[in-house]
Order: sequence, then C-alpha cells, then structure tokens
Amino acid sequence: MLLFFCQAAKLSETKRAFFWLLSLLLSSLVWFIAVKASNEKDAELQKSLIIFGVMFSVLLQEVFRFAYYKLLRKANEGLAALNEDGKSPLSVQQMAYVAGLGFGIMSGAFSVVNILAGSVGPGTVGIFRDSQYYFLTSAFMTMAIILLHTFWSVIFFDGFEKKRWFAVVSVIGTHLLVSGLTFLNPIYEGSLIPAYMIMALMATWAYFTAGGSLQNLQHFFMCKENK
Repeated sequence: MLLFFCQAAKLSETKRAFFWLLSLLLSSLVWFIAVKASNEKDAELQKSLIIFGVMFSVLLQEVFRFAYYKLLRKANEGLAALNEDGKSPLSVQQMAYVAGLGFGIMSGAFSVVNILAGSVGPGTVGIFRDSQYYFLTSAFMTMAIILLHTFWSVIFFDGFEKKRWFAVVSVIGTHLLVSGLTFLNPIYEGSLIPAYMIMALMATWAYFTAGGSLQNLQHFFMCKENK
C-alpha cells in the first residue's frame, strides 16, 4: 500500500483500475454464460469450467495489459510532442510500474474481499479439515499476486518496446502458472512456495529490465549515493 500511495497515485488515478475491472467483467460474463449453458449437476464439468474461467481471465487480463500499454504509449508520444526538447516526462518503466501496481492492487482487493466475506460469522475455518492457516496463506498469496503484477508489467512493456517476444510470452506463461497454482490451495505449500520462487525470478528480471545493476544494489545496502 505504501508503494501505491507514494508513487502510483501521483501518476495515474483510475484508468489502470478500469482496465483490470473491464477484463474481469468480460471474463466473468463468459464464465457465467458457460455455466448457465451447461449441466449444473455435473460436478466434473463445473470444475472444468472454473479452470477454464481462470485461464480465460488471465489471458484477457494480458490482452487488456497490452491495450493499456498502447494507450499509454500514445499518451507518452503526445506529451513528448508538447515538450520543447521532444522528450516525455515519463519513462516506459514508470508507466509500466504504475500500470502493474494498479492491476495488482485491484486484483488483491477483489481477493481480499472474497476472503473477508468468508470470514464473517462464526469461526468455521478448518471445520472441514481445512488448514488453520487459511487466512494467513491467502494474505501471502495476495501479496505475491500484487507484486507479480508490478513486475510483469515492467517486463511486458519492455518486451513490446524492444520486441523481446520471449519476455512477453514469459509474462503470460508465468501468469497462467501462478493462477493455476491456486487450485492447489488446500495444499498451501504446493502453491505458496512455487509462487514466491516465480516472484523472486520476476523481481530480479524486472529490476535489471528497469536499468538496475549489482552496483546499485551494493550502494543501496551500504547506504552510498550513486555518483
């Protein structure tokens, strides 16, 4: 939340949230139609539709991430045209950071709302042999998703800027993988550990993509200023 209030709120207000919400609305609509058109008594089919809904939602989120990138790119070109030096006051990395954090905040907010809704009323967590750490592990997974969206956007935007298609495919692939890991949630070690390993990998990739270096890290930990 500190990242949001200190940085993202200054650079963009509602557009990033609108794009994520629009992708959620469309994917929910497709899933709802699929459920209503199917046999609701078929448990295996309904489970398959949930998996389909999640995967379709991920792909749609990436489509809207690309659409937001194109919109910001056009806006950035307009800002550059207005400046005397022909340069935009915002870099691609800044735009990606704000877009990703916005996507992550909205995704996390919806996850938390669903979890809190399940916590209202008598204490029922664990009544069906569920883990007593359900809320704690859900919080850690939500945090991972928020940060991953930030890292994904930095890598995703840079991939399109420099035509590094491997980066774009990697973002989509890891997004699908992390979302798929949530189906292992009764076995929390099976979802949290791989998710945080992917997050560490994406964080490192995004750091160097944004222009970071080992020397910068050394200066940071030693509290030295770059000259």
